[in-house]
Amino acid sequence: MNILLVYPCVPETFWSFTHALKVVRRKAAYPPLGALTVAALLPNHWNKRLIDMNVTELRDDDLAWADYVFISAMIAQRISTRKVVDRCLRIGVKTVGGGPLFRTCPGEFTDVDHLFLGEAESSINELVRDIEEQRPRRMYPASEYPSLDTSPIPLWDLINLNDYAAMSIQYSRGCPFNCEFCDVIVMNGRLPRLKRKEQVLAELEALYSRGWRGSVFIVDDNFIGNKAAVKELLPEIISWQKGRRQCFNFFTEASVNLADDPHLMSLMADAGFNKVFLGLETPSEESLRECGKMQNLSRSMSAAVSTIHSHGLAVMGGFIIGFDSDPPDIFQRQINFIQKNGIVTAMIGLLTAIPGTRLYSRLEGEGRLLYSTSGGDNTDAGGSLNFITKMDRAQIIDGYKRLMNNIYSPESFYRRVLAFLQAYRPSSKTYIEKNDLMTFARSLWHLGVKDKDWRSYYWRLLQKSVFKYQDSFSDMITMSIYGYHFRKLFWAPDLPQNTSWRS
Repeated sequence: MNILLVYPCVPETFWSFTHALKVVRRKAAYPPLGALTVAALLPNHWNKRLIDMNVTELRDDDLAWADYVFISAMIAQRISTRKVVDRCLRIGVKTVGGGPLFRTCPGEFTDVDHLFLGEAESSINELVRDIEEQRPRRMYPASEYPSLDTSPIPLWDLINLNDYAAMSIQYSRGCPFNCEFCDVIVMNGRLPRLKRKEQVLAELEALYSRGWRGSVFIVDDNFIGNKAAVKELLPEIISWQKGRRQCFNFFTEASVNLADDPHLMSLMADAGFNKVFLGLETPSEESLRECGKMQNLSRSMSAAVSTIHSHGLAVMGGFIIGFDSDPPDIFQRQINFIQKNGIVTAMIGLLTAIPGTRLYSRLEGEGRLLYSTSGGDNTDAGGSLNFITKMDRAQIIDGYKRLMNNIYSPESFYRRVLAFLQAYRPSSKTYIEKNDLMTFARSLWHLGVKDKDWRSYYWRLLQKSVFKYQDSFSDMITMSIYGYHFRKLFWAPDLPQNTSWRS
């Protein structure tokens, strides 16, 4: 059996880092972890190839070779996925669709031969059996949330690791919280399911043995969803890292209650974590209450960010505009919060009602839905607001554009990096590999010479980092390269700047 696994193109979005990749000389930000895991679950006697379209062109010869094309996709990959399916139809090769896109929008892909709507570990054996017996069903619906005890090491040999800026592994699935807008708990449940410590270490060893060094993204919905278990895992990672010269730098996603646990933050830093993404959402308490983000309400979020920074973890923040409770000044309040707290990587999206979420059900019941889903990019001004808003729609879109233009203008970004450097206390050494040194050299040209809007700020940051923030030097370089990407996406120099946050 010849199986071709295809990962469609990721469009240019906030997290694609398309422009930053030109500086780091990598083809894509992250590998297709889901497809690589599915490949490992398929029988060893099946022939398997993987085409990541963000790295390699998908040729008709590749499709003609396959008995089945397994397509793994997220909602943001909708357009590319449609093109892949159409090509398979023209050639006459059978298709299997899996991943968040097909689970959320099965009605859009009625021409896919077989839809796998659950987690691969749940019923992949049924699909394999049915294919080998030449009687596969049209639909393999989501079943109960499977244990991760038998989840295999991803089949890394199907890709070239050096095509990617970072590697990925997964420790857990699920999140204990119940945010109204979030589809994570719809797909993965509220009870975090964990891999055994031995599995995690085996996955790290698999990457290490293949020569990977540097960044590893732990892609969990909420890495600290089960704090007790994480505290048992981290000492194992610390010990593993010590035996390998601290070869990996980790980053992950967590909830803001991380700030309540100094011991946990210290363990993460000792294990090599240096960044964490938090769903901060909004400085408006009314909007937090509306969306059920109760874990953010019982605290000062500014103090939480400051505490996490002081423990050597750089906060990347997720924010949302478009709640019914958003006040008219929400755009300026978001700017003030982000700038004051030095949240350099601030992903601000427009609220989207995703099928299956409590938000979708509520808006559907209120007769306010305009269309089922957007294109999956919630920084797409206007397209993500798939419902009738309480605030004037044009006001939201205009305010959103000005907000993004403000925080990613060169001066605002520079001041935010400075605010971060003043608060950040790195406690783990960043692993520097050969490509990192080359990236720094390339940044001198791209950011320090070619980028006329940023170059004066870049040299100032270099100077300050050399003389005052030596331990944060690599973080500053990384953030400057990120900023290059964000400016390309969001900054419009001719749009008036609102600088009242400086006061």
